[in-house]
Amino acid sequence: MSDTVSWGRYSELRPRELAALRARAPVAYLPWGSLTRHGPHLPLGLDTMIAEAIAERSARRTGGVLLPALTWPLAMPHAGDSLGLSAATLRALLAEGLAALARNGWRVVVVISGFYSPGHELLLIAAAEEALASHGLLVLAVPPLALVDDDMLDHGALWESSVLLVLRPDLLDMEALGSGPLEGVVVGRDPRGAAAASLGNSALSLALERIGSAVERLLATGDPAPLQALYAQRRQRYRSLTTRYGDDPEALTAAWWREVTGGSASVPLSPESG
Repeated sequence: MSDTVSWGRYSELRPRELAALRARAPVAYLPWGSLTRHGPHLPLGLDTMIAEAIAERSARRTGGVLLPALTWPLAMPHAGDSLGLSAATLRALLAEGLAALARNGWRVVVVISGFYSPGHELLLIAAAEEALASHGLLVLAVPPLALVDDDMLDHGALWESSVLLVLRPDLLDMEALGSGPLEGVVVGRDPRGAAAASLGNSALSLALERIGSAVERLLATGDPAPLQALYAQRRQRYRSLTTRYGDDPEALTAAWWREVTGGSASVPLSPESG
């Protein structure tokens, strides 16, 4: 690898290459996934696969570096194989990680969160705003499909299954869903007979376009106003949830999960569905 490449994986770059990339495009992409149960038909690392794919494709467009993925989101109230961390641990991880990136000269950080829950997203937003206030770091931290349409933020259902058909079709086992009711952790539109690579490609293309445009604007202007407006909009979307349940991320996520499952696997994940 030479020092003229337009992007690179942080873990594979030598110091001279890293410095050259940072001088041209001081943007770092952090894929944030999970090891979470999405139903019997999908792999536990689905969120990580989606986050890594979108982050890499975005880095190829804008330049910059791709950081190794994190697979420790805010814990979900799932039984069994799902793994997660406390809100306190995540706050410390985000604060220290973003501060380190700022100290090392990165101007823009994009947290590509393949994992979605209101508590997790609100933690990311708070960390992004703190990084701006404390370090002048411009942090775009949002589930990528939220930039397209919140209805795409499902869990093991139509959209996630369709995206996996693009990225790793060998890991999707639709027959495992059977013909009866969907497993309780599958939330959103039934993927059976509906999931398609064409839908997955459309979702990915739209998300990549929104992310790329936002990053290019941030690099060109350094203006935090669009980020601040986005975060105000996302907070407003969760206002009904936080009014009912408070803003503690863990309690909020547990209450939201009870709402959206409600004993049925076919309800939407929208925070406004209550």
